[in-house]
Amino acid sequence: MERHINIVAAIQIGFSIFGVVIAALIYFVLNIAGNLSGDQEANFILNIIANSLTVFFIVLSLPGILGGIGLLKRKEWARILVLIVSVLQLFNFPLGTAVGAYSIWALVQPEVVAEFNNAKTN
Repeated sequence: MERHINIVAAIQIGFSIFGVVIAALIYFVLNIAGNLSGDQEANFILNIIANSLTVFFIVLSLPGILGGIGLLKRKEWARILVLIVSVLQLFNFPLGTAVGAYSIWALVQPEVVAEFNNAKTN
């Protein structure tokens, strides 16, 4: 089951980094569009939207990155965090549903729970 834990950690980190990349892409595209429009008001509004969406996507991505790193270090809090993130990912059809379902399945296995409990006592 150690392999499944490492796979879940890598998937969570990768999926979350993808969210950060999307945030950066949205930020740059909307700011460039605002600058190209030549309209001061449109530039201002697109800048607000770009900043808001960037913060939103980064805030959504941080728990997955932190949880994935914690899973690699076998921290119990990370297992709980990734389970919560995985439940939320179930609503992100289709890729998030697959990632969330696999993560939940892997992290609730008795062997995995025992491994994290053993890591906590050591």
